[in-house]
Amino acid sequence: QHALDLQVPLLSFLFLVALGIDYTIFLVHRARHEAGRLGTRAGMVEAVSHTGAVITSAGIVLAGVFAALGVLPLVTLGQLGLIVGVGVIVDTIVVRSVIVPAIFTLVGDRIWWPSKPKQVADH
Repeated sequence: QHALDLQVPLLSFLFLVALGIDYTIFLVHRARHEAGRLGTRAGMVEAVSHTGAVITSAGIVLAGVFAALGVLPLVTLGQLGLIVGVGVIVDTIVVRSVIVPAIFTLVGDRIWWPSKPKQVADH
């Protein structure tokens, strides 16, 4: 095949957004819980330290599953599998580990607008 199938960019975008949102929800939910106890910046650090291994291992497994589509003789599935596999790895390692925590640090407590995290007592 000499060119990218016309459906692959749209399908890749949809898969990557849908899969990336799940990891973000998981991370931000934990960060919101920790922010009530520690503050936004320290809460994000705590959230990444607790969820990082789970998100990374799930992302690697998911990337492997999609990359396995890359060896199929069906051109469209092969292209889709390789693009989504690489995209999930980048999303897992770069976006969830670096970019999301950096945005939380830069924005600070305003990230929680329109509500604030509930204050939680230490256990």
